[in-house]
Amino acid sequence: MLDMEEQLLRKYMFLEDLESWLQGQGLNETFAQFFKVAISLGVILIFAIVANYIAKRVFLTAMARVVKHTKTEWDDILVQKKFFHRLAHFAPAIVIYLTLGIALYDYSPKVTVFLQALTKVYMIFVALSVFNAFLDTVNEIYQELPYAKSRPIKGYLQVLKIIIYIFAGILIIGVIINKSPGSILVGLGASTAVLMLVFKDVITGLVASIQLSANEMLKLGDWIEMPGRNLDGTVVDITLTTVKVQNFDNTITTVPPFALVNESFKNWRGMDESAGRRIKKSVIIDSKTVKLCNRKLVQKLSGLNLISELVKSVDINALDDQDPIKLMNAGAQTNLNLFRHYVQEYLNQHPMVNKSLTLVVRLNQPLEYGVPMEIYCFLHEKSFVPFEIIQSEILGHIMAALPVFELKVFQRMSSDDISAIAKGQ
Repeated sequence: MLDMEEQLLRKYMFLEDLESWLQGQGLNETFAQFFKVAISLGVILIFAIVANYIAKRVFLTAMARVVKHTKTEWDDILVQKKFFHRLAHFAPAIVIYLTLGIALYDYSPKVTVFLQALTKVYMIFVALSVFNAFLDTVNEIYQELPYAKSRPIKGYLQVLKIIIYIFAGILIIGVIINKSPGSILVGLGASTAVLMLVFKDVITGLVASIQLSANEMLKLGDWIEMPGRNLDGTVVDITLTTVKVQNFDNTITTVPPFALVNESFKNWRGMDESAGRRIKKSVIIDSKTVKLCNRKLVQKLSGLNLISELVKSVDINALDDQDPIKLMNAGAQTNLNLFRHYVQEYLNQHPMVNKSLTLVVRLNQPLEYGVPMEIYCFLHEKSFVPFEIIQSEILGHIMAALPVFELKVFQRMSSDDISAIAKGQ
């Protein structure tokens, strides 16, 4: 401590000797003091430039070499986010802050305090930029972890940034008005209600983000649907106040996190994590084409490998008649029932259908349009485009197989159909 005081005293004495020497050269006291201060400020500026050069050229170059030779990725991200570059801005600011008091000690205390206050404010802004770069680095490193998608921390880091911004604002105000941060915080206690009102959305978003994360309701990459907000796409970003979703038409929809907590939405993550994606489609069979199978139809269908065993169990000789009563007494199958068995076996044999999950072909309640036959099964493929292609192939095969069983799908009459009936065709 004494050594430091002695060094300061020597610097003061050096400046005093400089002023005396200037006066000895014929300058009056005012000009001598002015030139002393000007020379001192020039030296300070030179020292600041040298410190900046050392920090930018030597320090940053050395750090770049060290980072290049390390195997870890976090230091590369620090360089990418310009953490060290921003940290280097402290060097000239520290030099100026420590030397201003010496150069201007007897010239103008107010100017000295003002310039030192400006330097402090500058260093606070530099500290904020360094802190932001560090938090951005933390977030990017965290994104590489396997559980980052299910538990994003971007919202929490934003809360931390807001707290730091508020604290930095208090420090800047304290520097400007020359008050301690503690006394300013005491004064802000009475303004808590106003702050709560100003940051209402931020606080609500924070609580909602915590709920979404803690309950695993949402994570990056989830496919969600929210019809009430015309939302159907993939979650690409979760922040403190917004959830950004890229719809399948490549538009971007943003919703507040509390909307996802208060309103219902469909998350397809369960499907993606399960063993298959569901097909649930109905084919409306024209009820007028449903009939008992006679010998001719049974003989034709006996060539189908998928239902050959079922067809062979029918006594063909007993079906040698078109009389419905005799066909019923002979235990004839309906063409719709044989078709349902065929579709069931077709799905059982299909390589992309997951047989370990529910697989059923059933007839639903008849409607005024006809009889709905529902296909309910799950495919191994869950990606949108391949899934739709396989589903379309299955439905296309089913539609093409209908005429073989002498069945027709229901279809509304068009103007061409009405014209053909009117012409007797």
